[in-house]
Amino acid sequence: MLQQIIDRRLAGKNKSIGNRERFLRRHQGQVREAVRRAVDGRGIRDMERGEDIRIPKKDISEPVFGHGLGGTREMVHPGNQEYVAGDQIERPKGGGKGGSGKGEANDSGEGEDDFVFHLTKEEFMQIFFDDLALPRLTQTQLAETPEWKSHRAGFVNDGTPSNLSVVRSMRGAIGRRLAIGAGSRGELRELEQELALLLAQPIDVLREARREVLEADIAALKHRLSRIPYLDPIDLRFRSRVRVPVPTTKAVMFCLMDVSGSMDESRKELSKRFFILLYLFLTRHYDKIELVFIRHHTQAQEVDEENFFHARETGGTVVSSALVLMDEIIKKRYSPTEWNIYGAQASDGDNWHHDSGRCRELLTDSLLPVCRYFAYVQVADEEQNLWEEYTRLQTSHPQFAMRKVTQAAQIYPVFRDLFKKEGATS
Repeated sequence: MLQQIIDRRLAGKNKSIGNRERFLRRHQGQVREAVRRAVDGRGIRDMERGEDIRIPKKDISEPVFGHGLGGTREMVHPGNQEYVAGDQIERPKGGGKGGSGKGEANDSGEGEDDFVFHLTKEEFMQIFFDDLALPRLTQTQLAETPEWKSHRAGFVNDGTPSNLSVVRSMRGAIGRRLAIGAGSRGELRELEQELALLLAQPIDVLREARREVLEADIAALKHRLSRIPYLDPIDLRFRSRVRVPVPTTKAVMFCLMDVSGSMDESRKELSKRFFILLYLFLTRHYDKIELVFIRHHTQAQEVDEENFFHARETGGTVVSSALVLMDEIIKKRYSPTEWNIYGAQASDGDNWHHDSGRCRELLTDSLLPVCRYFAYVQVADEEQNLWEEYTRLQTSHPQFAMRKVTQAAQIYPVFRDLFKKEGATS
């Protein structure tokens, strides 16, 4: 009989956390691919939620322990590639292999459906942003209110009970007892040896008097040793931790979105999807990052998160208005000597013809010199004047990147390409 060992120790909400984490590590390639497919079919409002993923049953086989078979036997093992329990002839090749839905109809054979595994919201987002990071992020000047980090600093004689080090305290107590009682224990051994020799000899008056003295001295020494406390307050040792300031890396991300009349609903939806990914990525990975949202048509306006994603005003197109506003905000609130500055711009590339050159000049002269990274995403395939002007910046400015996105399925690959960790492969 085959013996299987299954770890069913429960943790959390009836889930074995250790087994769950090992499963995700073992099948991380398939899980990551399933996450990518799930993202393509989601709307911007339900991006941050869990997901049911399917993995072919044949890909999750587990090793089992079993007893070796003695002698010569012939048998059919259920679950092999050729037979199932009860078969007497070879199973037809056309179907019945599993629940994949492929192959011809068949009136015999059995199979198994793909394995369905539910990812929680936290697991989904962790895999989603696993190998992404802000590029060229560096340490800047310490913030006015520095961050603090706790470090171990040895042991001290006083502290809270929760910080008591039992091992170190008992070690000190043993050492103290040995040191204090060493002389008395040595003297006690000598007296006990003398008493033993005395008792081995015939008893007379002098020996009897000496025996009484020895017994009295031995009793006094034992009483003295018994009074040494097993654990004294001076033995207690508490783990000590000190708070030290750590450098604070401050970063700000400017999100610029075109909402002009040429941006139809499908293009606005693509832009929103890109910024939703950016927003989730930044807020989940960087606690100390600030976000500045700028919408523009002929005029640019700094707005809050709600208006950035849901406001409906529209108008003509003057892209430089957003870049000018970004430059003004940087000079007013975000000094490049203290902040890592990032920019992300989404547009369909349509712009007032004489304004595109000004956009390139603003980026070249004012914004790119102070930005760690600036990403431009065009949600249209046509290469209009803005795209042509921005193309001239790529060769001379390594911190500038531009990509095209025309379908929802392209959002995730482009986003990963723009924000992958330095040195990581796509």
